[in-house]
Amino acid sequence: MGSKLKYIDLFAGASGLSEGFKKAGFEPVAHVEMDKAACFTIRTRVAYHHLKKTGNYNEYVSYLKGEKTRNELYSLIPKDLMDSVINLPIGGEHNPKIHKIIEQRLGNEKVDLIIGGPPCQAYSLAGRSRSKNGMKSDPRNYLYVQYAKYLERYTPKLFVFENVIGLKSAKQGEHLVNMERLFLSKGYKMQLYTLEANNFGVLQNRKRVIIIGWQKDLDFELPDLESIRNKKSFNVKEILSDLPKIKSGEGKDKYSKYRTPTTEYLDDKSIRNGIEILTQHIARPHSEQDKEIYRIAVNKWNDKKERLNYNDLPERLKTHKNRKSFFDRFKVVAEDLPHSQTVVAHIAKDGHYYIHPELIQNRSLTIREAARLQSFPDDFYFEGVKEVGSRTAAFKQIGNAVPPLMAEKIANSLKKLINA
Repeated sequence: MGSKLKYIDLFAGASGLSEGFKKAGFEPVAHVEMDKAACFTIRTRVAYHHLKKTGNYNEYVSYLKGEKTRNELYSLIPKDLMDSVINLPIGGEHNPKIHKIIEQRLGNEKVDLIIGGPPCQAYSLAGRSRSKNGMKSDPRNYLYVQYAKYLERYTPKLFVFENVIGLKSAKQGEHLVNMERLFLSKGYKMQLYTLEANNFGVLQNRKRVIIIGWQKDLDFELPDLESIRNKKSFNVKEILSDLPKIKSGEGKDKYSKYRTPTTEYLDDKSIRNGIEILTQHIARPHSEQDKEIYRIAVNKWNDKKERLNYNDLPERLKTHKNRKSFFDRFKVVAEDLPHSQTVVAHIAKDGHYYIHPELIQNRSLTIREAARLQSFPDDFYFEGVKEVGSRTAAFKQIGNAVPPLMAEKIANSLKKLINA
């Protein structure tokens, strides 16, 4: 597998965290993820990295253009590489099969790093507020126990554990205390960081917890992640301005070209990265009522720089029974700000919280626009499955992801210290 630092990605999602580590020069041993659609997305990205590495990038572009099926793309990739994407839940009777695949790929080599973060719904403030018992009985509260079992089995030098801010307050902080105690019993010290994605060059207001753990007998100097600041400031317009203008219900999966040349931000962060095929820029269809609300929200921001309060809408447009909270349930992604609101998995249900800022387009964001706000490159393709629907699956994956740009900077900080 070569001499690169090797990692296992647990609870991999769409592999946003992994994408950053790969870009920083780390090598994945395996990705473990229970969501079927996300696993297809990871396999497609595995295909991308393999084809680019072997000088066959044109084969991947051919797939994006629709000239190859997904199966035809996958047939070009060594089977053991495709099998490294493990579509199983972590824990219980599934662990032996997961271990077998990982250890076949490892051979006599060692795991340097484990990365990943269990599903965050059980720790999130929003999830707890919607649950009758604050999600106290949710089994996802204890998936960190499985994470610890993998630390014990593979004894990596380091681990990177990502989660939502709510982890710090879940069960009055008890989960975090238990987590630290458990990791220490497996031989690892840990340090918790509260990070903002926009400090890493991501044009999004996204706060997350990152825990760095290391073998307690390792002479390890902690990275100063909380002092990282992006050197140059950009506005959200840089993400949106080069894409074809489309209205509600318009767009297509394959565009042969962009509307305008690349922007400084897209170039600086390698989001356009030279590709000239644009995918997944399709607008959701919206009702006439929603479009009227979108126009009101956009006009209010453009004219007064004020957000729409739901209670200020005309009565005929108020259909939600809840009038006492979530007043900002319709929100414009303002192009003149240095970052957008947080992109979350709820974007899969509707786009009301992610309204495009151009009045003439009058719609919510597309998959590609949401992916860019998360700093995914344009050649990153989000797969779907028939059971869910490709758009829903893609939005869910994007909302749950770690921004690759943020992950890359974390990976580079660790790489410097490991190699010091």
